[in-house]
Amino acid sequence: MKNQAFLEKALALIPVIHETEIAAVRCVSPEKQEDGRITIRPSAAGMGHPLQKGDRIVLEFGDHQVGYLTLKLGVKGFHADAPVRLRLHFAENPIELFEDPDDYHGWICSSWIEEEIIHVDVLPGVVSLPRRYAFRYVRIEVLDISSRFSLTVEEAYCRAVSSADDALLLPYGNEDPLYQRLDRIACRTLHNCMQAVFEDGPKRDRRLWLGDLRIQARVNYVTYRKNDLVKECLYLFAALPTKSGQVGGCIFLEPEPEVDDVVMLDYSLFFVSTLLDYYKATGDMETVHDLWPTALSQLYLAEGLLTDQDLIRDSEEMGWCFIDWNLALNKQGAMQGVLLYALRSGMELTRLLNEQDTYMKLEAIWKSCRNAANQYLWNSEEACYTSGDNAQVSVATQVWMVLGGAIEGKKAADLLRRVTNRPDALKMVSPYMVHNYVDAMICAGEEETAIAYMCRYWGGMADQGVDTFWELYNPENPQESPYGGTIVNSYCHAWSCGPAYFLRRYRP
Repeated sequence: MKNQAFLEKALALIPVIHETEIAAVRCVSPEKQEDGRITIRPSAAGMGHPLQKGDRIVLEFGDHQVGYLTLKLGVKGFHADAPVRLRLHFAENPIELFEDPDDYHGWICSSWIEEEIIHVDVLPGVVSLPRRYAFRYVRIEVLDISSRFSLTVEEAYCRAVSSADDALLLPYGNEDPLYQRLDRIACRTLHNCMQAVFEDGPKRDRRLWLGDLRIQARVNYVTYRKNDLVKECLYLFAALPTKSGQVGGCIFLEPEPEVDDVVMLDYSLFFVSTLLDYYKATGDMETVHDLWPTALSQLYLAEGLLTDQDLIRDSEEMGWCFIDWNLALNKQGAMQGVLLYALRSGMELTRLLNEQDTYMKLEAIWKSCRNAANQYLWNSEEACYTSGDNAQVSVATQVWMVLGGAIEGKKAADLLRRVTNRPDALKMVSPYMVHNYVDAMICAGEEETAIAYMCRYWGGMADQGVDTFWELYNPENPQESPYGGTIVNSYCHAWSCGPAYFLRRYRP
């Protein structure tokens, strides 16, 4: 049931959106190489070049932008005696300029493809697109035009928007060039995802997801410190639970706030840890008092999914959880670890609230779930935790067992190294999961190893020439897409902004 009081608190915290006018810096000529990389060269046809039917130009805006495009269009030749029909294609990554939208047949809706076909009736004139886009490049193609005149693009600029104010971004002091580079890209990623809420991606899906929020909030506390934005998002989730009382996976803000029907067990439990992180950053006990009942109910709902052995039920009985973008991943083991992780956060919150009875109850659940993990999921022959009826070995399962406290210290570090290097273990496939892996390595006392791994992974992405970090990155296949085409991949994605958190906390 909707909590109107919480909703009103959330809506009162919706931030001011800052606007910055960013002009296109040049016209470019992208070329695709045999190895799939894109080379960007200055174009011989620059601004003001006359365009006829079939001609196209590509504008570059110098950096990843989120905002609204305006074009100042001119005419050469006779008076414009017919409308001009244009196709505008926006690209966060230049690879998107080489995919034909008509060839995309993936499972993500093609309406996310950033393209417009417009008619311009009055020329010369100014055209401002009403829809917000995420891009660095814009290709303008003349689909049709009268033979009596040519079109020119005289000016182009983006009204870039974000609720983050770069004037308030805390400086990063470490002088290591790679650290500086990764921090800069991570901060830009977070900046462009900070809108009316913390969006998961400004291109797609453009909404508030709890798994992303947990990471974004942590990065925010050491960068922009826009803590009221975190508070707004927490209240939105608490205000709009599902019918069962479970916190939803994501929230829509428009046309009015509404919880999605997608419910993910791991995301619901992250409400507990995100609330604890918020308190640690702000000391705001009023919000903790308000939202603790919602957080506690997530733990009790998860407890109801335990078997008689105190294991999270597998597959359909557990319901959907995310963990990582890997359809082959059995999630029982990792989910057991997530529950342990959330229970520990809940226990810490009960100490703040002086709720000793609740603390003892949560501690008892944590101990029994930890013992169950070590009794039933630890496989002595494999020397690791396994998951599901087929005893699957995955990196994700080990990561969450470490973060949940099922195994600690040197044993945890040895476990992570051992399974990471196993060729038959199911690997991580997203920056989201890699973020949690780095976190687990630090938790196991392997800070040096963790930071080095982070630098290799996100550094490989940076070497692709990125402005912002991506939703998905496979070092062995940088252009991989789980959706059936990179044209719908998100190249500015919130869950990938973690390097700024790790660097500012462990390499200041």
